[in-house]
Amino acid sequence: MKIIRDKIKLCELREIAQNMFGNFVKAVVDMDKELIAFGGELHSDEEEALLEDGSKQENLWGINIYPDKSGDEFIEFDSMINIKPSKGNRSRGVDDPKIKEKIIRIVNSLVEK
Repeated sequence: MKIIRDKIKLCELREIAQNMFGNFVKAVVDMDKELIAFGGELHSDEEEALLEDGSKQENLWGINIYPDKSGDEFIEFDSMINIKPSKGNRSRGVDDPKIKEKIIRIVNSLVEK
């Protein structure tokens, strides 16, 4: 598992994906610190690593990244850790468009395509 604070190359993500699930990699984004954890078997593994690193749970959102896809298919907003009734998110997705936009911006700034 890796916590990315700077950049990761798309080819590295492909490698992580091939070693784990084949065509995608699970990731957790810290919206406050603007970093990403990759490579866990479960989003909760990455969430735990970020919490141990000092992140706050309310800032963490789970996504899946498909390195061989582009556009809207590159990021999938689907994770059990996204269920946050206290923040108004009652689904496995990300319901708030502003949060979604920020996640996309963070991913695009840290994944070197």
